Amino acid sequence: MTSAAVLSQIDNQLLAACEVQQGFLQQRPPALDTLSHSARCRQVGEVGGDCYDFLPLFGDRLAFTIADASGKGVPAALMIANVQSSLRTAALFTGEDAAATVAVVNRQLCASSLDGKYATLFYGVFDAVTRTLHYVNAGHNPPVVIRRDSPAIWLDKGGVPVGLFPDCSYESGTVQLEPSDLVVCYTDGVVEAASSTGEEWGVKGLCRAALASRSRSAEDIVEAIFSAVNCFSPARQADDATVVVLHVG
Repeated sequence: MTSAAVLSQIDNQLLAACEVQQGFLQQRPPALDTLSHSARCRQVGEVGGDCYDFLPLFGDRLAFTIADASGKGVPAALMIANVQSSLRTAALFTGEDAAATVAVVNRQLCASSLDGKYATLFYGVFDAVTRTLHYVNAGHNPPVVIRRDSPAIWLDKGGVPVGLFPDCSYESGTVQLEPSDLVVCYTDGVVEAASSTGEEWGVKGLCRAALASRSRSAEDIVEAIFSAVNCFSPARQADDATVVVLHVG
């Protein structure tokens, strides 16, 4: 096979991987009576190392995740695909036990991923009846709960990134959500977006953008956050950026 044919085959495989990954990211989240939720992933290249996912569970519960794999390009995309498939399988058997779910994902990744590859991960289970959120933060940027008249709550209980140590355990956290609360999850490509002077947008910029649009739907809030990032940092960014928003009703 000529070098040109090999390159053409690689391009075709990369395109197929891109289409599969985009298919995962463009799935329509299931609707809940007490929750408006939406997400968006902006990738730098054809395939990326960020992901989000929504998965309906038994008893009016919704599992959701946001993750960021180490590295870039195809290796990061393969890692994040492994995260997503492992998480979907584990969640079906562990239910609302977020710590057990993440522990299973971690063991699977340690057994099947290359040494030194890992992913930060936030996994939550929202109960639509009680408006309770159970979660595990595996080394990820802490999502924020934004309330109308109360201080913000940072969701940081959990443990180390998945894929590093097979026998580590995870601590779960629980937060009681109220109508009008926002839960904003993000990857570092969002808060590390830089202005022309080198200033980072940061979590303060993220919270300001979310607060300014809090009366709108989750989908509109996600778009408002990306619009604010683009205004602050108009230059092309070097990292994938993902946002997940839950708006409690």
